[in-house]
Amino acid sequence: MTRVIQMAALAWLLAMAAVPAWGQAQPQPTYSAKVPPSIVTPDTVQTRIGTLKFFDGLPDLATVQKVYDNLDFARGVETFLSGLPASSVRAACEGLDSVGIKRNQGIGITENLMDARSLFLTPNSTTVYVMMCVDLKDGPVVLQVPPGVLGPVDDAYFRWVTDIGVTGPDQGKGGKYLFVPPGYPGDLPKEDYFVAKPRTHGNLIFFRAFVKDGDIAAAVKGVKEGTRLYPLSAAANPPQTVFVNTSSKQFNTISSNDSHFFEELNAVIQAEPADAFDPETVGLFASIGIKKGRPFAPDTRMKEILTDAIAVGNATARALVFASRDERTKYYPDRQWSTFFVGGSYLFMDNGEMMLDARSLFFYYGTGITPAMAEAKPGTGSTYAFAVRDSMGRYLDGAKTYKVTLPGPIPAKDFWSFTVYDEQTRSMLETDQKLAGLDSTHSTVKANADGSVTVWFGPKAPSGQEGNWIQTMPGKGWNTLLRLYGPLQPWFDKTWKPGDLERVD
Repeated sequence: MTRVIQMAALAWLLAMAAVPAWGQAQPQPTYSAKVPPSIVTPDTVQTRIGTLKFFDGLPDLATVQKVYDNLDFARGVETFLSGLPASSVRAACEGLDSVGIKRNQGIGITENLMDARSLFLTPNSTTVYVMMCVDLKDGPVVLQVPPGVLGPVDDAYFRWVTDIGVTGPDQGKGGKYLFVPPGYPGDLPKEDYFVAKPRTHGNLIFFRAFVKDGDIAAAVKGVKEGTRLYPLSAAANPPQTVFVNTSSKQFNTISSNDSHFFEELNAVIQAEPADAFDPETVGLFASIGIKKGRPFAPDTRMKEILTDAIAVGNATARALVFASRDERTKYYPDRQWSTFFVGGSYLFMDNGEMMLDARSLFFYYGTGITPAMAEAKPGTGSTYAFAVRDSMGRYLDGAKTYKVTLPGPIPAKDFWSFTVYDEQTRSMLETDQKLAGLDSTHSTVKANADGSVTVWFGPKAPSGQEGNWIQTMPGKGWNTLLRLYGPLQPWFDKTWKPGDLERVD
C-alpha cells in the first residue's frame, strides 16, 4: 500500500513539474476580481469545427490551425457573396468583348431580339437590348442616346450611376451623357451634357429600345441612327461607332461559380482605384489574398480552402434565391411570387441595415440596378415578380404542365410578359421556342371571356392553347419572371394578384 502511495505521489510531482509555475495553483491574490464565467475560456470547447483546447485561455497549436482554416473559409464564402456585383459586371463586359464589342467603341444590339444561345442573367426576349461597356482610365467618355429608350448605367461594383432615357435626365428625349473618371483633374466642356461621375473606371451600360406595332427593324434603326460612343478627346471628330448584332450569338456574360471566381474578382480589384470600394469590402477581399498591387497567388492550403468556400458560397446563393428564409421576399403572403428587391430598395437598405442576403439574392439572379426597377411609380418603369415553385410549394418541373391566370384587367399600361429561365445559368431556358416566353403584344395571346389571361407552361402545348403556351423541357427545372411595363396602381396597392402556377396532372 505504501508503494502505491509513493508511486501516486511521484506521478503527481511529475505532472506538476510539466506545468509552468504560473499555471499551478497559487494563493489567492490580495487584489482579486470577481470574474464572471462568461468571460473565461474553458480548457476544452466542443464546436462544429472540432474540439478546441486552451491552457488558461491560450490556444494550442491544433486549435490555432483549426480557427485560421475556419476564418479563411468563412471569409472565402463571404467574399463570394459580397463580390458577386463586381464579378458580374466584369463577366458582362468580358462577354461583350469576346464578340467584338470593345470598351469605349463598340455597342451590342439584339437586332433580332435575344434567345437562349446568349448567356445573360435573366434577360427578356420582348425588347431590343443595347449594351456596351466604358473604361474611363484614359479620360471622359461620351455616350449619345436616342429618344424613347430606357436603361441604367452601373459602375464596376454594380452601383447605380444614372439612368438614361425615359427615367434619366434626358426624360426620353435623347441627348449626350458625359462620363467622368474618378478624381479627374481636367476641364470639362461647357456645352450641354448630362454629366455623371462614377466611382470606378469600368461601367456597364444597357438600355432597351421598345418595339412598337411589332416593328423590330424600326426600333433597331432608331438606335443606330441616334447612338454614338467615343472618348471626349475625340469629340471634334468622333470615330465611327461599331454596332454588333448579338442576336443568336453563342457567348457568356455570367461569372463563375467555381474557384475561377476569385481570379475574376481579383481582375476587378487590380483595374480599379484603391478607394473605389468601401474599406471593409476591400479588407474582406484582401484577407484572402485579393489585394490591389499584389499578385493573387494562394498556396496549396489556401487553394483547398477557397475551393471549398466557393462551393458553399454558391450553394448559399442558390438557397437565398430559390429557397429564401426571408419572409420579406414574398410579394404576397398567400402566393408563391417573390420580389428580388426586398423592401423596395435598390440599395438593399432598411432603416440603416444593409440587407446582405437580399443583395446577394439579386446579384446572383439578375443584372442591372436602378431606382426605376425597385421604386417604380404608377404608369412608369417596370416591375418584376419571380416564381420558382408551384401553388403547392414544389419546385417547377420541366416535364410537367402548369397554368397561371392573370386576372383582368392586368395593371400594365404598356405591356406584360413572361420569360422562363434555366435554374443552372439563370439565363433563358434552352427550348425549341426562340423567345423563351411571350408577352401581351403577341397577336397569338388570347384573353379569356372575363378579360383574364391564362398562360400555359409545359413540354407540349395543350390543345387549343398554342398561342398562350411557353415551352419547358423534361429533365430541367425552371423559374419564371412576370414583368409589368408601366405598372398601374392595383399592382402597387396589391389589390391585383396574379394566380399561382398550378400543376395540371
